[in-house]
Amino acid sequence: MEPLHAFTPVQEIKLRTDRIRKLMEKASVDAILISTNANIYYTTGRVFDGYVYIPAEGGPLYFVRKPVGLEGEGVVKIHKPEQIMPMLAELGIAAPKKLGLELALSEYLTVKRLEAAFPDSTVADASAIMREARSVKTDYEVEQIRRSGMKHCTVYKKIPKLYREGMSDVELQIEIERTSRLEGCLGQFRVAGSSMEIHMGSVLAGPNADSPSPYDFSMGGAGVDPSLPVGADGTIIQPGMTVMVDTNGDFTGYMSDLTRVYTPADISPLAQKAHQCSIDICHAIEKAARPGVKASDLYELAQDMAKSRSLEHYFMGHRQKAGFIGHGVGIDINEMPVLSPRSRDILQLNNVIAVEPKFVIPEVGAVGIENTYVVRADGLECLTDMTEQIIRLQ
Repeated sequence: MEPLHAFTPVQEIKLRTDRIRKLMEKASVDAILISTNANIYYTTGRVFDGYVYIPAEGGPLYFVRKPVGLEGEGVVKIHKPEQIMPMLAELGIAAPKKLGLELALSEYLTVKRLEAAFPDSTVADASAIMREARSVKTDYEVEQIRRSGMKHCTVYKKIPKLYREGMSDVELQIEIERTSRLEGCLGQFRVAGSSMEIHMGSVLAGPNADSPSPYDFSMGGAGVDPSLPVGADGTIIQPGMTVMVDTNGDFTGYMSDLTRVYTPADISPLAQKAHQCSIDICHAIEKAARPGVKASDLYELAQDMAKSRSLEHYFMGHRQKAGFIGHGVGIDINEMPVLSPRSRDILQLNNVIAVEPKFVIPEVGAVGIENTYVVRADGLECLTDMTEQIIRLQ
């Protein structure tokens, strides 16, 4: 038999549960029933097939279907969700008046079945509660992201040695992915949202960086097949091109997000100017971002800096522009807060954010950097510390 909380300290789970409960109280929700993998992982430290039930008072309950053998306080074995309410009744727990479900994250039929399993409860959307809870990291979570960031940087430092003259972007990405897995990358790239898809990240060489993608990522790329139209497309890496690498940083279950630019030879002065602007934007945001600052103000800061250097035409894309310059990072690659012009998010202590002011220069490719930071009282602390200048492929 294996303890349910075998991988994450029980006190850590309690900190997360307490935060969820505070947000439940604010939303007047009496209990939450969690069914999605990312939120099950957040509330237990592992993924299982089943549900996590968090009441306003009393300990959480873990209704487990699979795997067999999980044990621990609050673990209840079930075969179907219709058993949950009878099990609660057996434990002397009344049906919640207002039950939170992950309506924005769950399939329609799953929601209808769970609603039917709680006929005496009014259902509310708890998706925002969970997003808000996860946006502020505990010290333990920050440490997991820091560990991922260190491994992430180790992989990126090896990239110049992986390059061979005449290589395509796809071939280089395969070598990066292999190196990353050998360094301990889990391979999984969790993205919130049913229409967001990506494999292990993106490697964009030359003009392919200007290819629009249907996904809401900061950069596009045509991809190698219309079934996954994003990222590397087989472009041969040539002198004068840039190669932007933005690949998987999930080494701990918590992701870092890191972008660096490589080139086999000198690039145009315009591309160099834009890349330096990206570095300068990141450094300005490092100083400006602190608890209480509006996320939208950071976007405006970045946009104003790009415009002041006559680079706005290339900022966050050329043919198709992204509507943000940063986002929260954690279990998913796209968490709160979002650094966009219409964002209502306010930075909080221990938010972890990726800042990625990027540019696309026609025919040359993408330039700019992305770092993962944790919000501290006096600014941002970088968790992906490595050279920010364009790196020469050897």
